[in-house]
Amino acid sequence: MGTIEEAIQQKEFKDPFNKLVVNLLYTHSYLVTAQSKMFKPNDISPEQYNVLRILRGQKGKPITVSSIQDRMLNKMSNASRLVEKLKNKGLVERNECPADRRQVDILITEKGMELLCTVEKSVEEFNQEIVHLSEAEANVLNDLLDKLRG
Repeated sequence: MGTIEEAIQQKEFKDPFNKLVVNLLYTHSYLVTAQSKMFKPNDISPEQYNVLRILRGQKGKPITVSSIQDRMLNKMSNASRLVEKLKNKGLVERNECPADRRQVDILITEKGMELLCTVEKSVEEFNQEIVHLSEAEANVLNDLLDKLRG
């Protein structure tokens, strides 16, 4: 893939901070595009996969759409729309909350769990292929990204 300068055909950056932000944005787009292609055969998006993982993490306990939204990787995602699409595919179910009828509880279905298991094998292989770093380098980058976010 080469350097960020080659990728966006820019000779130099104003400073290393500007280069870093551009590099992170470009890398994000690169990862999302590649990830979307990987999920396509399973007819889900990266955001829908994220919702399924959140629901599985509930270990059978229902969760509200707003709680899903709070846990999403992409805070700009429309959790209600994602849940509706997953419901139409039979991967999640929506139930009126008995305590508060304005609230809707979401649960992952057996079909959703099966799809998640299938997709996770592809995700593991994808992550190994796309990340051109050693495990030690990945650990350093994770620490640096955590530090970057403050």
